[in-house]
Amino acid sequence: MIVDFSIAGVFIPGLLVLAFVSLVATMAMVRVFSVTGISRLFAFRPLVETATFLIIYGLLMQSLPLMGLLS
Repeated sequence: MIVDFSIAGVFIPGLLVLAFVSLVATMAMVRVFSVTGISRLFAFRPLVETATFLIIYGLLMQSLPLMGLLS
């Protein structure tokens, strides 16, 4: 079972926290793509951003047992 996080007494689902972390990481990766000029190679940028989000979210989900968030 995935652990819920308690912030000031409000329980937040662990998957929502992982989604927020992967969203922040995706925004950082998109910024790196645009600074380095890699984003000019992509034909459809929103599709690449969605794929980057899903890849990062999937990698975080795979690392749940290593982080101790899976009991």
